[in-house]
Amino acid sequence: MIPDLNDLLFHIKTKAFTLVLLVAMLLASCGSKQVIATGDEHFPPKLIFLNYRITALENGEKSVQFINQIITDGKLKRHSHKYIEQGAPGDLECHQLDENSNTIQTVIIKDPLKKHIEYLNDSLNYKTKHVDLNSDAFALKLKLEPQARYVSINEIQESENTSRLLIKTKLYE
Repeated sequence: MIPDLNDLLFHIKTKAFTLVLLVAMLLASCGSKQVIATGDEHFPPKLIFLNYRITALENGEKSVQFINQIITDGKLKRHSHKYIEQGAPGDLECHQLDENSNTIQTVIIKDPLKKHIEYLNDSLNYKTKHVDLNSDAFALKLKLEPQARYVSINEIQESENTSRLLIKTKLYE
C-alpha cells in the first residue's frame, strides 16, 4: 500500500504545481500595458529640452543665443503652468516649425527678463517686487512634434498680432 500512497502524493503535488503555475500565468496576463497613441507608430513620443540665453540690448531690443538641446523619449505629463494662454508685449512665442517653416505648435512664455518676486516684509505681509534683468537663461520643455525641423523664438510686439523673430534653431537628433 505504500507505493500507492507515494503515487497519490506525487499526483497531488503535480496537480498542485500545475494549478499554481496556471494561477501565476493568469495573474501575469492581467497586467495592463499602456500604449501611447501618437498617430504614427514609427514616431514614439519624444520630448525636447531647449536652453537659451536672453540679453537686453542698449537699444531696448532683445537678443537670444542658443545654448543646447536634448531630445529624449517621453511625453509631457500635463500642461505646464510655465506657459501662458495669451501673451503681452515683451513675452516670447516659441514655435515648432516644419521643413517649410510652417507653424506646427506654439507656446507662449512670460518675458524671462522680468521677474516678480514675492517675499515677507518685517510686518509679515506679502510684498511683490518687480525686477528687470539685463540677461538670463531660460529653458523650454516641449512635446516634440514628429514633423518639427526648427524652433523659433519670437518676441510679441506692441502692435496687435505681430512678433519679431529673435532666433530660429535647427533641430537635430
